[in-house]
Amino acid sequence: MEMPQLIWRPMRADDVELVAALEASIHAAPWTAGNFRDSLAAGHSCMVGEIDGVIAVYGVLLLGPGEAQVLNVSVAPGQRRRGFAKALLRRFIVQSEAHGAEQMFLEVRASNASAIALYHATGFHEVARRRGYYPHREGREDALVMRSALALHSRAVAG
Repeated sequence: MEMPQLIWRPMRADDVELVAALEASIHAAPWTAGNFRDSLAAGHSCMVGEIDGVIAVYGVLLLGPGEAQVLNVSVAPGQRRRGFAKALLRRFIVQSEAHGAEQMFLEVRASNASAIALYHATGFHEVARRRGYYPHREGREDALVMRSALALHSRAVAG
C-alpha cells in the first residue's frame, strides 16, 4: 500500500474548530478550541499534516531555553498506524534542536501502550510518573513523563 503524501504547514486560526472537533473524537479529556487558540497566541509551534487538504495529524510544541515540551500529538481516527505521529515527532525534534534545545519532554497516559512504544522507539524514556494526572472514565489516570536527550536522539535516529 502506497503511503499518502502529507503536506506539513503551521496550524492557522481557521483550523482551530476542526482540530478541536478531531481532538474531541480522539481523546477522553480533549483540548478545547480555546486551548488551541491559546497555544497559537502564545507562539507555540502548532503544526498540521494534511492529505488532500484534510488534516490527518496535528500537534503542539512548546520551545523554551534549552528544552522543548511536546504538548499534543494526535492523529485523526482514520489515519492511524501510518507513521504520521512519528513523522510529526521527528519534525518537532529537528525544530527543537534548531532552537537549541538539549532535551525534550512529554507526558503520556500510562495506559497508552502504542504511544509509549512510539516514544521509546524515537529515543524517549520514562523519568517520572504523575499520579492521577489525566481525567479518566473511572476517576484519574497516571501520566508517564518521558524525556529525550536530543543530542543522543540525533545519533540514534541517524544510526
